[in-house]
Amino acid sequence: MKLVQLNVWWGGKLDNSIKQLLETEVADILCLQEAASSTLKDAGPFLTIESMQKLGYSYKEFAPEFSLKFMRNDISFGNAILSNLPIKFSSAIYTNLEHVEDFDFSLHDYNIRNVLHCVYEISGKRLNVLTHHGHHVHEHKNGNEDTLRQMEQIVDYVKGLEGEVILTGDFNLAPNSKSLQLLNNVLDNLAIKYGLETTRNSLTTKDEVCDYIFVSSGVNVESFIASEELVSDHMALILDFSI
Repeated sequence: MKLVQLNVWWGGKLDNSIKQLLETEVADILCLQEAASSTLKDAGPFLTIESMQKLGYSYKEFAPEFSLKFMRNDISFGNAILSNLPIKFSSAIYTNLEHVEDFDFSLHDYNIRNVLHCVYEISGKRLNVLTHHGHHVHEHKNGNEDTLRQMEQIVDYVKGLEGEVILTGDFNLAPNSKSLQLLNNVLDNLAIKYGLETTRNSLTTKDEVCDYIFVSSGVNVESFIASEELVSDHMALILDFSI
């Protein structure tokens, strides 16, 4: 099976490049951050998850962080999981603040954060897939008390799950930061295991590793790469696996 992890960059700025990547990779599961969702048939500059479903993803779950008006309609941004596999259960757990309607960047805190959790049954086995967009600290990727609290919340949640676990996301944290170390202690961090030097690219001046896929011990990793294709200001992470 194949999973693609991607921060799509504010609703998918490079929409055609994203579509081309997905058509090439033919993933079973997509885990997305900064994803856009709307009932609009034409959402202008945004590549909505509804339009991405046309690439063969019959099932989707979305956990909004904020919504705003666009062309007299609502468009929401948040975390999404799309798949060609039925989703048996889903849940959104907010780790900081709550979903804000009619969001205004001049009035509201944009650090609204959640974890989206979907459950699949594969060959009679339970697979938990979770995705998260981490709290953004402007000055660095070392985290702070907010990120530490939220990682503790995620770790506690993951520990309570039955079955195998794949946790993905743009965590906005360095690999060996105190906050991320909490996750490193309970799941295998593939970015560390495979020696990734960056998950950013030429579309940004940043060069850190901040995007991750974590797996539990029962997930068999067949391959794991950071794609060189320019589809966002973050690299897409591509995991081939079995359970």
